[in-house]
Amino acid sequence: MVIPVHDVNPVRRTPWVTYALIAANVYVFLSTPGLAGSVAGDSSLSQLCHLQAFLDHYAAVPRELIHHQMPRLVPTGATGVGTHGAGCVVAPPGYHKSPAVSVLTAMFLHGGWLHLLGNMLFLLIFGNNVEDRMGHIRYALFYVVCGYAASYGFALLNADSSDPLIGASGAIAGVLGAYLVLYPKARVWVLVPFLVFLPLRLPAWLVLGFWFVLQALYSSGEGVSTAGTVAYAAHVVGFLVGMLLAWPLKRGTPPPPEPRGLLFGRRARPRHTW
Repeated sequence: MVIPVHDVNPVRRTPWVTYALIAANVYVFLSTPGLAGSVAGDSSLSQLCHLQAFLDHYAAVPRELIHHQMPRLVPTGATGVGTHGAGCVVAPPGYHKSPAVSVLTAMFLHGGWLHLLGNMLFLLIFGNNVEDRMGHIRYALFYVVCGYAASYGFALLNADSSDPLIGASGAIAGVLGAYLVLYPKARVWVLVPFLVFLPLRLPAWLVLGFWFVLQALYSSGEGVSTAGTVAYAAHVVGFLVGMLLAWPLKRGTPPPPEPRGLLFGRRARPRHTW
């Protein structure tokens, strides 16, 4: 797996929507009850119960999205001792949950620092150029549409699942798909783990194409033993929807500038024009 760190593709305007999305995701993550302790590794039962109650309320659940079957009992955030020992107290939900709205709220929830930072890194590197091409308003709508398509696409494939679906990955996968369509020849600096992290500058079509192939393989269960813990199918759906939505913009998209300087870790030879 390669880790992108920068793309050689300047923008013409400040990507305010991308910055706002990153800020909102970080704020929600830091405000999620019970998450700080779980990230630090010293979670108490009370913290875990509060976190579970929060996710049941605001995360998207495939069974709720497809069948509109709301659970009769949900965690309340309180702890108690039952016949099987200490655990989270459950009760009928004291709130009304809209499955459709939960898709939007779930797009700003993350399960840990690695989940959050990985998503925000991809959004920062690739989102600014897509926003620059689409414009602020259209880009914001595009982001939300890709997130909804990814969530409902995953739910259709896992209609009976009651596991909460969280994260911005589906929407960001749409951003990656759009970037691939609009700027396939843009150069992207990546770190490749090979004994050490080897810096390379590769074309976007290779970086993003390789990422998509991995997601497709993982979604089928190939190459991973815990495919059920990550919604790889949502990544695949979001990526494809992003490509389709960006395709009409491809014709009028100016090409990225010709990269100069370092190429594949070595300095390129100077070019002379005659």
